[in-house]
Amino acid sequence: MIQNKPSSQTDLPQEFAFIRQHFSALAGAAALELRDDAAVFTPPEGRELVIAADGMVENVHFLPDDPPETIGRKLLRCNLSDLAAMGSRPEGWLLTFARPPHITEQWVAQFCKGLKADQEQFGLQLLGGDTTSTRGPLVLSLTILGSVLPGQAIRRQGAQAGDGLWVTGTIGDGALGLRALQGEIADPSGYLAQRYRLPQPRIGLPLYGLASAAMDISDGLLQDTGHLARENALHVIIHADAVPLSDAARQTGPKWLETCLTGGDDYEILFAVPAQHEAALLSKGTLDTVCGPVKVTRIGEFTQTSTGVTVLDNAGKNLQFRSHGWSHL
Repeated sequence: MIQNKPSSQTDLPQEFAFIRQHFSALAGAAALELRDDAAVFTPPEGRELVIAADGMVENVHFLPDDPPETIGRKLLRCNLSDLAAMGSRPEGWLLTFARPPHITEQWVAQFCKGLKADQEQFGLQLLGGDTTSTRGPLVLSLTILGSVLPGQAIRRQGAQAGDGLWVTGTIGDGALGLRALQGEIADPSGYLAQRYRLPQPRIGLPLYGLASAAMDISDGLLQDTGHLARENALHVIIHADAVPLSDAARQTGPKWLETCLTGGDDYEILFAVPAQHEAALLSKGTLDTVCGPVKVTRIGEFTQTSTGVTVLDNAGKNLQFRSHGWSHL
C-alpha cells in the first residue's frame, strides 16, 4: 500500500485509488496515510512486541456466500485469538488482499465496514499491507502486532505433569456452524452459524500468574491439545463428558461429538494450570475479556507418560476418532 505524493482521487493509479477508497479510514497514524512503503510504528514504552500472521482462502476458511463484513472480522479475530493466547493486547495490523474479478467494490466496502467495527471494539488500527489481483479465489492474509509486559507472554511450553487442562467458553460451535451452513444439521436460532462466522477472541483474558502454558484452539481441540502435549513432552488425558458444549451443540446429538472435538474453528483458549492455582481460578467463576465474561472449564490433566492425547468417556473407556483435527497441508 504505497503512494509517494498527494494526489486527487481522479488521477490516482487504479490500485492506489482502491486503497484510498476502502482502507484509508482504517489506517492509524503509524500507517502514514498509506502513502509510503512501510509504516513507522513505535512500540509502547516498556513492553515487548508479539507478532502473528494468519491467512484465509475462499472455499477453504470461509464460504463464498458468507457476508463480507463477517469475513473481514473473522480474519482479524483469528489473529486476535493468537494474541489472546499469549496474554497480549493488540496494537495494529497489516493486510494482504489478493482480489479476484468477482469481488465487487460494494463487497469490499462491506468487508471494510466490518473491520472498522472490530478495530473500535478491540482497540487497534491498520498499519499497511499490500493489494494484488488473482484469477483464483479470494486470498487474505493478516499480520497482527500486539504487546505484553516483559516476560509475561504465555507460551505453549511450560506445562508440568499434574497440571490441569482447561478451556474457555464452549467447544464445537464453529465446526457445527459450518455443517449448518452446508445444510447437514439444523440451526434454527442461527447461533452455530454465527459462531462459525464470527469467533470471540478472548483478548484481555487474565491468565498470567495462573496458566503455565496456553494456545488458542483453531485446528480442533484434540489436534491442539496434541500440540501442547508434544511441546511439553507430556501426555494429556481429556474427559469427554467434561468438555463444555453449548445448548445448541448438545441439541445436535451425540453423533456429532467427534465433530465438536476435532472440527476446529473454536478460537477458544486451551491452557494448563498448576494444581496450586486451580482454587484461585475456580474462585473467579468467569474471567473478563473484551468480548465479555467467559466461563473456564477443567477438561483433563497432563501426565508423565509417553507424549500424546487420550480421550475417555464417562466410564473411563478410551474413545477413538477418525481424525484429530484440521491439517493445513
